[in-house]
Amino acid sequence: MTTISLRTCCLLLALLLPTAATAAVDYLSFATEDEANSTEIFRKASPAVVFVTNKALRRDLFSLNVHEIPRGSGSGFVWDNSGLIVTNYHVIAGAHRLTVTLQDQTEFDAAVIGVAPEKDLAVLRIENPPASLTKLPVGDSSELSVGRKVLAIGNPFGLDTTLTTGVISALGREIRAPGNRTIRGVIQTDAAINPGNSGGPLLNSLGQLVGVNTAIYSPSGASAGIGFAIPVNTVKEVVPQLISYGRMLRPIMGLELASDSWIRRYRIKGLPVVRVFQGLPADRAGIRGAYRNTRGEILLGDIIVAVNGKPVRSNDDYLSLLEAQQPGDRVTVTLRNGDEQREVSVTLTESQ
Repeated sequence: MTTISLRTCCLLLALLLPTAATAAVDYLSFATEDEANSTEIFRKASPAVVFVTNKALRRDLFSLNVHEIPRGSGSGFVWDNSGLIVTNYHVIAGAHRLTVTLQDQTEFDAAVIGVAPEKDLAVLRIENPPASLTKLPVGDSSELSVGRKVLAIGNPFGLDTTLTTGVISALGREIRAPGNRTIRGVIQTDAAINPGNSGGPLLNSLGQLVGVNTAIYSPSGASAGIGFAIPVNTVKEVVPQLISYGRMLRPIMGLELASDSWIRRYRIKGLPVVRVFQGLPADRAGIRGAYRNTRGEILLGDIIVAVNGKPVRSNDDYLSLLEAQQPGDRVTVTLRNGDEQREVSVTLTESQ
């Protein structure tokens, strides 16, 4: 009887000890290491995240009066203290007026400084920015690996300054940008990204910017655990060009090429050259565009089938290959004209 009582007492004591230990801990001052990290990153980074509202004009069908209506909204983040804001191009496309709302709910009109539809990026500038703007530290997306923690801050469904966390699910993905261009090297994450998150930052566990949230893959239109972000190394390359020139610069050959729809319609393998601009590199290399024969018929000239040995099947292929080069670089262009195939060397020049 005594033995049973002693065992019972020991069991009760063992059950009560965790409860007593838990009761002695102050929840307000307790956090796991991961919780503390997420909380600290959100505290520091959230003031840099903004709400971007796209407003368009619409004519009333009955009165014919023109009204300004919300066309869409998304997220963005402060690039520097002068009031520059980075967001997605698709967030601001077609806007009549743009407004940017900071975390403290102050609202500013914004002007478009530059756009890169091919990378789904845009830069805005807010008028009379406050001196207290917070900008994000910029990381290096080449250091990312699958499984590493990431955090997304944005305004999904208009719910401002929302934090979601997850991991990097994959690297090197491809997504379609506005204008049917391919964005390569995209980050895939399971951090919940929903409509309204577009343009917001993706952060690593140091609170550094590693991507710009841009798209989701979902049959329902809501987060299904597959979100995509433009890597920050692409952002670091494109944004300075948008600030300086208003557009993304790429080297050119000086060609006008056939459209992809025309190529598909006539099942042409390669990229037909429609016109060669006089005095530019393609002209100096002897590339020939389409021409009329003596009977007035339009005949194809040269067809680009490869650049530096890489096949060219569309305008997207061609532009992506040029974007990997610099003005002054020499490329080898493989051409087909009728049954003949030849290679020419072209020195690229700056876009005009």
